Amino acid sequence: MSSTATQTLSPEEQRLLIALREIPESPLRELFATLVSELIEFVANPTCSELQADGAPCTSTEASCDQCRKVEQLLEGLRTRLSAG
Repeated sequence: MSSTATQTLSPEEQRLLIALREIPESPLRELFATLVSELIEFVANPTCSELQADGAPCTSTEASCDQCRKVEQLLEGLRTRLSAG
């Protein structure tokens, strides 16, 4: 991630940033911010331990490897639980 913000934020990015700023300081907010930050890092750089046939680590979220599937299932499960209330 770049440390300098030189681009205009999209409406979605603005909404997410405003929503994060509106969460009151608490241990839950800290945990959430850490999780989101780590998730962004993983999705931006999906190098996982799964090796390709040539021995190089996988760098594609389009690949159908176990690591990416586990993250996708985790996120879908979380979405389902959140929408159920």
